[in-house]
Amino acid sequence: MARNVYEGLFIFDPDAFNKAPEEVSNQITTTVEQADGEVLLSRIWEERKLAYPIEGHRRGTYWLVYFAADSLKVKELSRQLRLNNNIVRFLLVKLDPRLVDVIVEHARTGQFSSTEHLPVEQIITEDVFEDEESPEEIAKNEF
Repeated sequence: MARNVYEGLFIFDPDAFNKAPEEVSNQITTTVEQADGEVLLSRIWEERKLAYPIEGHRRGTYWLVYFAADSLKVKELSRQLRLNNNIVRFLLVKLDPRLVDVIVEHARTGQFSSTEHLPVEQIITEDVFEDEESPEEIAKNEF
């Protein structure tokens, strides 16, 4: 099975989170670990007003999690997370393996501390412009 790293953004019911923050946030870690995953980082992002009411909630506590898990277990993990009444909404995104270290470090510290990683511009150029002209070539041809 392929082990990938995922970013999870969760919106918790702020009332439940304010009553028992550790219990509510630890439910994510427990669910990931039950799916044989490993939590790399789990932290609060912020509490804010929602753009529109969700299930009667006008505010939400945003929680950010990075975890490694087998790709075949993510579907079951998502199902378990949907059953959690403290989670109003969530989104799981598979990260590009070339960006994992940089993104997790940035989420942990708020800074990019290493210059030895591949620059984001190069990754975008490799993926988007693989069979086309690079941004530099496009810029040269425009003038």
